[in-house]
Amino acid sequence: MATRPDLTTALPLGGWRDYYALTKPRVVALIAFTAAVGAFLAVPGLPPLDKLVLGTLGVWLAAASAAAVNHVIDQRIDSEMARTRHRPLPTGAVHEGQALAFAFALASASMLLLTLCVNPLTALLTFGSLIGYAIVYTKWLKRATPQNIVIGGAAGAAPPVLGWAAVTNSVDGNALLLFLIIFAWTPPHFWALAIARREEYAKVGVPMLPVTHGVELTRLHILLYTVLLSVVTVLPWLTGMCGLVYALAALVLDGAFLTLAWRLYRTGAQPMRMFRFSITYLALLFAALLIDHYARF
Repeated sequence: MATRPDLTTALPLGGWRDYYALTKPRVVALIAFTAAVGAFLAVPGLPPLDKLVLGTLGVWLAAASAAAVNHVIDQRIDSEMARTRHRPLPTGAVHEGQALAFAFALASASMLLLTLCVNPLTALLTFGSLIGYAIVYTKWLKRATPQNIVIGGAAGAAPPVLGWAAVTNSVDGNALLLFLIIFAWTPPHFWALAIARREEYAKVGVPMLPVTHGVELTRLHILLYTVLLSVVTVLPWLTGMCGLVYALAALVLDGAFLTLAWRLYRTGAQPMRMFRFSITYLALLFAALLIDHYARF
Protein backbone atom coordinates (compact mmCIF):
# COMPACT_ATOMS: atom_id res chain seq x y z
CA MET A 1 0.00 0.00 0.00
CA ALA A 2 1.47 3.35 -1.04
CA THR A 3 2.29 5.77 1.69
CA ARG A 4 1.84 9.53 1.49
CA PRO A 5 5.07 11.55 1.27
CA ASP A 6 6.29 13.22 4.39
CA LEU A 7 5.64 16.83 3.45
CA THR A 8 7.54 18.09 6.47
CA THR A 9 10.67 16.35 5.23
CA ALA A 10 10.11 17.31 1.60
CA LEU A 11 9.45 20.96 2.39
CA PRO A 12 11.08 22.15 5.63
CA LEU A 13 9.23 24.95 7.36
CA GLY A 14 12.30 26.75 8.63
CA GLY A 15 12.81 28.16 12.10
CA TRP A 16 11.83 31.61 13.30
CA ARG A 17 15.42 32.77 12.91
CA ASP A 18 15.26 31.95 9.21
CA TYR A 19 12.11 34.03 8.73
CA TYR A 20 13.60 36.79 10.84
CA ALA A 21 16.66 36.77 8.57
CA LEU A 22 14.35 37.21 5.56
CA THR A 23 13.36 40.62 6.95
CA LYS A 24 16.97 41.94 6.81
CA PRO A 25 16.58 43.11 10.42
CA ARG A 26 19.51 45.53 10.55
CA VAL A 27 18.45 47.33 7.39
CA VAL A 28 14.81 47.41 8.45
CA ALA A 29 15.74 48.70 11.91
CA LEU A 30 17.42 51.72 10.31
CA ILE A 31 14.36 52.23 8.09
CA ALA A 32 12.03 52.11 11.10
CA PHE A 33 14.28 54.50 13.02
CA THR A 34 14.25 57.12 10.25
CA ALA A 35 10.48 56.73 9.97
CA ALA A 36 10.11 57.32 13.71
CA VAL A 37 12.35 60.40 13.52
CA GLY A 38 10.14 61.72 10.73
CA ALA A 39 7.12 61.30 13.00
CA PHE A 40 8.80 63.17 15.87
CA LEU A 41 9.93 66.04 13.64
CA ALA A 42 6.45 66.49 12.18
CA VAL A 43 5.03 68.15 15.30
CA PRO A 44 6.38 70.73 17.79
CA GLY A 45 5.91 68.53 20.85
CA LEU A 46 5.44 64.80 21.16
CA PRO A 47 3.48 63.03 18.40
CA PRO A 48 0.35 61.06 19.34
CA LEU A 49 1.61 57.80 20.80
CA ASP A 50 -0.77 55.61 18.80
CA LYS A 51 0.20 57.19 15.46
CA LEU A 52 3.89 56.99 16.32
CA VAL A 53 3.86 53.35 17.40
CA LEU A 54 1.39 52.01 14.84
CA GLY A 55 2.84 54.08 12.01
CA THR A 56 6.38 52.91 12.73
CA LEU A 57 5.19 49.32 13.10
CA GLY A 58 3.34 49.53 9.78
CA VAL A 59 6.44 50.85 8.02
CA TRP A 60 8.54 48.12 9.66
CA LEU A 61 6.16 45.42 8.43
CA ALA A 62 6.16 46.80 4.89
CA ALA A 63 9.96 47.08 4.82
CA ALA A 64 10.28 43.54 6.15
CA SER A 65 7.91 42.33 3.45
CA ALA A 66 9.93 44.08 0.73
CA ALA A 67 13.10 42.50 2.13
CA ALA A 68 11.55 39.03 1.97
CA VAL A 69 10.48 39.59 -1.66
CA ASN A 70 14.02 40.76 -2.38
CA HIS A 71 15.31 37.44 -1.02
CA VAL A 72 12.99 35.53 -3.37
CA ILE A 73 13.86 37.51 -6.50
CA ASP A 74 17.58 37.50 -5.76
CA GLN A 75 17.91 33.90 -4.60
CA ARG A 76 19.94 32.83 -7.68
CA ILE A 77 22.28 35.79 -7.29
CA ASP A 78 22.50 35.26 -3.54
CA SER A 79 23.49 31.62 -3.98
CA GLU A 80 26.51 32.66 -6.08
CA MET A 81 27.80 35.53 -3.92
CA ALA A 82 29.94 34.88 -0.86
CA ARG A 83 28.23 37.69 1.10
CA THR A 84 24.74 36.22 0.63
CA ARG A 85 25.06 32.49 -0.02
CA HIS A 86 24.19 31.68 3.61
CA ARG A 87 20.79 33.36 3.45
CA PRO A 88 17.71 31.18 4.13
CA LEU A 89 16.67 30.60 0.50
CA PRO A 90 20.07 29.61 -0.95
CA THR A 91 20.66 27.21 1.93
CA GLY A 92 17.18 25.70 1.58
CA ALA A 93 16.17 26.59 5.13
CA VAL A 94 13.08 28.34 3.73
CA HIS A 95 11.29 27.46 0.49
CA GLU A 96 10.40 30.12 -2.10
CA GLY A 97 6.66 29.64 -1.60
CA GLN A 98 7.01 29.98 2.15
CA ALA A 99 9.02 33.18 1.77
CA LEU A 100 6.39 34.66 -0.57
CA ALA A 101 3.58 33.71 1.81
CA PHE A 102 5.51 35.30 4.66
CA ALA A 103 6.05 38.47 2.61
CA PHE A 104 2.37 38.62 1.66
CA ALA A 105 1.33 38.22 5.29
CA LEU A 106 3.64 41.04 6.39
CA ALA A 107 2.46 43.34 3.60
CA SER A 108 -1.20 42.62 4.32
CA ALA A 109 -0.72 43.30 8.02
CA SER A 110 1.06 46.55 7.20
CA MET A 111 -1.64 47.82 4.86
CA LEU A 112 -4.47 46.90 7.22
CA LEU A 113 -2.74 48.49 10.19
CA LEU A 114 -1.87 51.71 8.37
CA THR A 115 -5.23 52.08 6.62
CA LEU A 116 -7.44 51.33 9.61
CA CYS A 117 -5.36 52.67 12.50
CA VAL A 118 -3.17 55.42 11.02
CA ASN A 119 -4.44 57.00 7.77
CA PRO A 120 -4.93 55.99 4.11
CA LEU A 121 -2.27 58.44 2.88
CA THR A 122 0.45 56.69 4.87
CA ALA A 123 -0.80 53.31 3.69
CA LEU A 124 -0.73 54.45 0.05
CA LEU A 125 2.75 55.97 0.29
CA THR A 126 4.07 52.91 2.13
CA PHE A 127 2.61 50.57 -0.47
CA GLY A 128 4.26 52.61 -3.22
CA SER A 129 7.59 52.39 -1.42
CA LEU A 130 7.19 48.62 -0.97
CA ILE A 131 6.48 48.09 -4.67
CA GLY A 132 9.24 50.50 -5.64
CA TYR A 133 11.90 48.53 -3.76
CA ALA A 134 10.63 44.97 -3.99
CA ILE A 135 9.54 45.00 -7.63
CA VAL A 136 10.72 48.08 -9.56
CA TYR A 137 14.23 48.13 -8.11
CA THR A 138 14.93 44.47 -7.33
CA LYS A 139 13.20 42.91 -10.32
CA TRP A 140 13.95 45.51 -13.00
CA LEU A 141 16.28 48.43 -12.20
CA LYS A 142 18.92 46.35 -10.46
CA ARG A 143 19.46 44.33 -13.63
CA ALA A 144 18.74 47.07 -16.17
CA THR A 145 21.09 49.99 -15.56
CA PRO A 146 24.25 50.96 -13.65
CA GLN A 147 22.21 53.86 -12.29
CA ASN A 148 19.99 51.31 -10.52
CA ILE A 149 20.85 52.43 -7.02
CA VAL A 150 20.36 56.12 -7.87
CA ILE A 151 16.88 55.70 -9.36
CA GLY A 152 15.84 52.97 -6.95
CA GLY A 153 17.07 55.02 -4.02
CA ALA A 154 13.76 56.89 -4.02
CA ALA A 155 12.02 53.91 -2.44
CA GLY A 156 14.63 53.61 0.29
CA ALA A 157 14.44 57.34 1.02
CA ALA A 158 10.72 57.30 1.77
CA PRO A 159 10.58 56.17 5.47
CA PRO A 160 10.90 59.61 7.16
CA VAL A 161 8.16 60.89 4.85
CA LEU A 162 6.00 57.93 5.87
CA GLY A 163 6.56 58.68 9.55
CA TRP A 164 5.71 62.33 8.93
CA ALA A 165 2.51 61.42 7.08
CA ALA A 166 1.50 58.99 9.84
CA VAL A 167 1.34 61.85 12.33
CA THR A 168 0.12 64.75 10.16
CA ASN A 169 -1.80 62.98 7.37
CA SER A 170 0.16 65.23 4.99
CA VAL A 171 3.56 65.72 3.38
CA ASP A 172 5.30 69.10 3.34
CA GLY A 173 8.65 70.55 2.34
CA ASN A 174 10.45 69.62 5.54
CA ALA A 175 9.47 65.97 5.10
CA LEU A 176 10.87 66.10 1.57
CA LEU A 177 14.17 67.44 2.92
CA LEU A 178 14.47 64.28 5.01
CA PHE A 179 13.72 62.27 1.88
CA LEU A 180 16.41 64.17 -0.02
CA ILE A 181 19.05 63.42 2.62
CA ILE A 182 18.60 59.65 2.33
CA PHE A 183 18.26 59.87 -1.46
CA ALA A 184 21.66 61.61 -1.71
CA TRP A 185 23.21 59.25 0.87
CA THR A 186 22.24 56.02 -0.92
CA PRO A 187 24.67 56.08 -3.90
CA PRO A 188 27.92 56.62 -1.96
CA HIS A 189 26.73 54.14 0.66
CA PHE A 190 25.96 51.35 -1.79
CA TRP A 191 28.66 52.03 -4.40
CA ALA A 192 31.31 51.58 -1.71
CA LEU A 193 29.95 48.06 -1.17
CA ALA A 194 29.73 47.51 -4.93
CA ILE A 195 33.43 48.30 -5.31
CA ALA A 196 34.33 45.79 -2.62
CA ARG A 197 32.07 43.16 -4.24
CA ARG A 198 32.73 44.11 -7.86
CA GLU A 199 33.89 40.66 -8.99
CA GLU A 200 30.86 38.98 -7.43
CA TYR A 201 28.44 41.41 -9.08
CA ALA A 202 30.19 40.85 -12.41
CA LYS A 203 29.95 37.09 -11.95
CA VAL A 204 26.17 37.16 -11.47
CA GLY A 205 25.55 39.71 -14.22
CA VAL A 206 24.35 42.66 -12.13
CA PRO A 207 25.41 45.90 -13.88
CA MET A 208 26.59 47.84 -10.86
CA LEU A 209 28.55 50.98 -11.72
CA PRO A 210 32.03 49.56 -10.92
CA VAL A 211 31.24 46.58 -13.15
CA THR A 212 30.08 48.57 -16.17
CA HIS A 213 32.22 51.72 -15.89
CA GLY A 214 35.14 50.69 -13.73
CA VAL A 215 36.25 51.29 -10.17
CA GLU A 216 38.02 54.59 -10.84
CA LEU A 217 34.90 56.29 -12.22
CA THR A 218 32.83 54.85 -9.39
CA ARG A 219 35.23 56.33 -6.83
CA LEU A 220 34.77 59.72 -8.49
CA HIS A 221 30.98 59.33 -8.38
CA ILE A 222 31.17 58.42 -4.69
CA LEU A 223 33.16 61.56 -3.96
CA LEU A 224 30.80 63.80 -5.96
CA TYR A 225 27.69 62.33 -4.35
CA THR A 226 29.25 62.71 -0.91
CA VAL A 227 29.84 66.40 -1.67
CA LEU A 228 26.21 66.64 -2.80
CA LEU A 229 25.10 64.91 0.40
CA SER A 230 27.07 67.40 2.49
CA VAL A 231 25.27 70.26 0.75
CA VAL A 232 21.87 68.62 1.19
CA THR A 233 22.42 68.03 4.92
CA VAL A 234 22.90 71.78 5.41
CA LEU A 235 19.44 72.55 4.01
CA PRO A 236 17.46 71.72 7.18
CA TRP A 237 19.52 74.35 9.02
CA LEU A 238 19.37 76.92 6.20
CA THR A 239 15.58 76.61 5.98
CA GLY A 240 15.14 76.96 9.75
CA MET A 241 13.90 73.44 10.20
CA CYS A 242 16.81 72.68 12.55
CA GLY A 243 19.15 74.62 14.80
CA LEU A 244 22.81 74.68 15.75
CA VAL A 245 22.86 71.31 17.50
CA TYR A 246 21.99 69.59 14.25
CA ALA A 247 24.19 71.91 12.16
CA LEU A 248 27.28 71.14 14.25
CA ALA A 249 26.60 67.40 14.21
CA ALA A 250 26.09 67.46 10.44
CA LEU A 251 29.33 69.39 10.01
CA VAL A 252 31.33 66.80 11.96
CA LEU A 253 29.66 63.82 10.29
CA ASP A 254 29.99 65.30 6.81
CA GLY A 255 33.65 66.03 7.46
CA ALA A 256 34.28 62.41 8.40
CA PHE A 257 32.30 61.09 5.43
CA LEU A 258 34.07 63.43 3.00
CA THR A 259 37.45 62.38 4.39
CA LEU A 260 36.69 58.72 3.73
CA ALA A 261 35.32 59.52 0.26
CA TRP A 262 38.45 61.52 -0.59
CA ARG A 263 40.76 58.75 0.60
CA LEU A 264 38.78 56.19 -1.37
CA TYR A 265 38.99 58.39 -4.46
CA ARG A 266 42.72 59.00 -4.13
CA THR A 267 43.91 55.56 -3.05
CA GLY A 268 41.03 53.13 -3.57
CA ALA A 269 41.62 51.80 -0.09
CA GLN A 270 39.06 50.39 2.37
CA PRO A 271 35.72 50.71 0.55
CA MET A 272 34.11 48.51 3.19
CA ARG A 273 35.22 50.95 5.89
CA MET A 274 33.31 53.68 4.08
CA PHE A 275 30.31 51.39 3.61
CA ARG A 276 30.14 50.56 7.31
CA PHE A 277 30.68 54.15 8.38
CA SER A 278 27.90 55.32 6.06
CA ILE A 279 25.39 53.33 8.10
CA THR A 280 26.63 54.88 11.34
CA TYR A 281 26.62 58.27 9.65
CA LEU A 282 22.93 58.10 8.72
CA ALA A 283 21.88 56.82 12.13
CA LEU A 284 23.80 59.58 13.93
CA LEU A 285 22.57 62.28 11.53
CA PHE A 286 18.95 61.38 12.19
CA ALA A 287 19.65 61.11 15.91
CA ALA A 288 21.03 64.66 15.71
CA LEU A 289 17.85 65.81 13.96
CA LEU A 290 15.81 64.35 16.80
CA ILE A 291 17.98 65.80 19.61
CA ASP A 292 18.03 69.23 17.96
CA HIS A 293 14.24 69.20 17.58
CA TYR A 294 13.66 68.79 21.30
CA ALA A 295 16.62 70.89 22.37
CA ARG A 296 15.01 73.81 20.54
CA PHE A 297 11.53 72.95 21.78
